Amino acid sequence: MKTLVMHPASTSHHQLDAAALAAAGIGAGTVRISVGIEHVEDLWADLEQALEQAA
Repeated sequence: MKTLVMHPASTSHHQLDAAALAAAGIGAGTVRISVGIEHVEDLWADLEQALEQAA
């Protein structure tokens, strides 16, 4: 199983309007991370690299 990073507002909850997203606690910047079984150091390195690119 691999780690999955997704943006709920544009994927799993795309059918909801802004009010429904807010009621569900999903903001425009909400990101969901489902952690898989990769080595923890690999996960940290990948996450750090992604956050650096997003900044």
